[in-house]
Amino acid sequence: MRLLLLFLLVPLIEIALFIKVGGWIGLPWTLIIVVLTAILGTFMVRSQGLAVLSQLQGSLADLRDPTEPLAHGAMILFSGALLLTPGFFTDVVGFSLLVPSVRASVFRFIKERVVIQKFTYGPDGQPPRQPDVIDGEYEEIKKSEGPSGWTRH
Repeated sequence: MRLLLLFLLVPLIEIALFIKVGGWIGLPWTLIIVVLTAILGTFMVRSQGLAVLSQLQGSLADLRDPTEPLAHGAMILFSGALLLTPGFFTDVVGFSLLVPSVRASVFRFIKERVVIQKFTYGPDGQPPRQPDVIDGEYEEIKKSEGPSGWTRH
C-alpha cells in the first residue's frame, strides 16, 4: 500500500512543482534547469560511484564487512536514477543522496531497523582458508600410432 501511495504521490508533487516553478521563471528556464541537473547529476554519480567502488574493493581485500560500501553504492545508484528522472522533487532527493553524511544517516536509520538472524563468513564462521596445495609428479606417456583400444572402428 505504501509503494502504491508513493507511485501516486511523487508524480503529483512533480507536476505541482513544474507548474509553480514554470509560473515563476518560465517554461524555457524550467526545462534548462531540469536538463542541467540531469547532466550534473550524471557526473556526480560517476565520481561518487568510483570512490565507493574503491572503498568496497578495499573492504573485500581486507576481509572487512562490505555492508556499508554496498549500501552506499546502492544509494548512489538510486540517486542516479532519481537525477535522470525529470523533476525537482526527485532532483532534491537524488542530490541529497550524493552527500556522504546523508547516505551515512540513511544507512544508520536502515541498519537500526534491520535484524540479522545469522551471519557466517566461511566454514565455522571464520574467513575462508587458502586451499591446500598438493604436490605431485607426472610422467608423459607417448601416444601410439593407431587406435587407442578404447574405441572400435
